[in-house]
Amino acid sequence: MRTLVIAVLVLLLLGGIARKVLPVRPTMEPALAPDQMVDFDVLYRQDCSGCHGANGTGGPAPALGDPTYLALANDATIRRVVTNGVPGTPMSAFAQSAGGMLTDKQIDVLVSGIRSRWAKPNAFQGINLPSYSAQPIGDVSRGANAYALYCSSCHGANGTGGPKASSIANGSFLALVSDQGLRTSIIVGRPELGFPDWRNDVPGKAMSAQDISDVVAWLAAQRPKFPGQPYSLSPKAGESR
Repeated sequence: MRTLVIAVLVLLLLGGIARKVLPVRPTMEPALAPDQMVDFDVLYRQDCSGCHGANGTGGPAPALGDPTYLALANDATIRRVVTNGVPGTPMSAFAQSAGGMLTDKQIDVLVSGIRSRWAKPNAFQGINLPSYSAQPIGDVSRGANAYALYCSSCHGANGTGGPKASSIANGSFLALVSDQGLRTSIIVGRPELGFPDWRNDVPGKAMSAQDISDVVAWLAAQRPKFPGQPYSLSPKAGESR
């Protein structure tokens, strides 16, 4: 009996030491299914930050956290772009209804989070902000003159690049951006790249609605008919493809 009591005490002592020394296995919380995630930070990091930058500060694509952009584009516009993407550009559709991965609720979380975190509506009181859509219709010949006045000092006389900015008439670039994307960039600018908005291309002389539409028309006219084919379709003698 004395031996049994000693054995039990030893086992209890060893068990107490083990509990103190060995790590306690944490209780695992059940993982959320992808379509159940409704945390803005997680959704933005996973689905938006790669192109639009951490905290909406911009990257390969424009900054979603730019107050000028958020004053220009309303919630319906942002929701439509996130839902359906922009055909012909790298902006793909994110809604499940359009072949993406996000539910309508998750898209609502992104739209409301972008607006609540980064919009500054009071900053544009009394400012005549141009419309998001193309109004009035642009004219190519007028656009050449407007480009020369507002854009050429940075992007070069023919849009092929200048001392302050790269080519904006490059065929590869124009093949990847829509007319609306051009318009948005002209109005909002790219502050993170030193690209001014529509008010500051020429000090003291903001671009008019007509100027903006005309420059977009001129740029769109430079877009190649068959993007991605900078070579002859027919090989020369002795060449093969």
